Amino acid sequence: MTSTTAEEIDVNENAFDTAGFAKQALASPRALASAIDHTLLKPEATREQVLKLCAEAAQYRFACAMVNPAWITTAYAALVGTGVPVGVVVGFPLGANLTTTKRDEAATLVRLGARELDMVLNIGLLKSGENALVQNDIRGVAEIAHEAGAILKVILETSLLNLEEKLRASELACAAGADFLKTSTGFSTAGATAADVALLRGIAGNRCGVKASGGIRTLDDARTMLEAGANRIGASASVAIVQALDAQPMTR
Repeated sequence: MTSTTAEEIDVNENAFDTAGFAKQALASPRALASAIDHTLLKPEATREQVLKLCAEAAQYRFACAMVNPAWITTAYAALVGTGVPVGVVVGFPLGANLTTTKRDEAATLVRLGARELDMVLNIGLLKSGENALVQNDIRGVAEIAHEAGAILKVILETSLLNLEEKLRASELACAAGADFLKTSTGFSTAGATAADVALLRGIAGNRCGVKASGGIRTLDDARTMLEAGANRIGASASVAIVQALDAQPMTR
């Protein structure tokens, strides 16, 4: 696997190669950057900060620059031609919007250039046992994303769910067409844990990816999540994480 990047690792018929992916993602700063969504979702973020995020995303070749919907045109203009896509959140951070609202938001965002959508599932409906409504909510956004050539990550907000709910939410999201299961918004009671990432990977197998987000601030944090089964990381400390790997002695 000497020439394989973190994004090109093969998986077998039934299971994602967690150890193989983690090894390749941690093999170089460039490989690690390609597995990280460089993220700025603070409500007080300014245009200057968004432009800085985009410049860093292009410089380090992060998987995408993840912003709030209001900044889609700014981020798209800054990144067009760089090969780095813009990611935008949908129904964020509560997930309690009407499905029609989420679909309208998604349709507008992909029309304006978003190529990755991170939507929050309807947590209240999930806890109420309304499985069909939860699945339809996700499917409605997945259809719009996929028609536009975009991918959909579904945020489960695992800190608010019990084990059964995590299992059910993951299955519903996979069945509805999610491209990634994502742990957290980063705005709730807690962020990603290695245990939750491993659980989501076990459910997802190679059907879809797993994105760990929320509280990932150091290289050790990122390594822990990758080794637990994540193949995408969401972080605002992305530059520091990649630079920390670059500063390590070469042992590869």
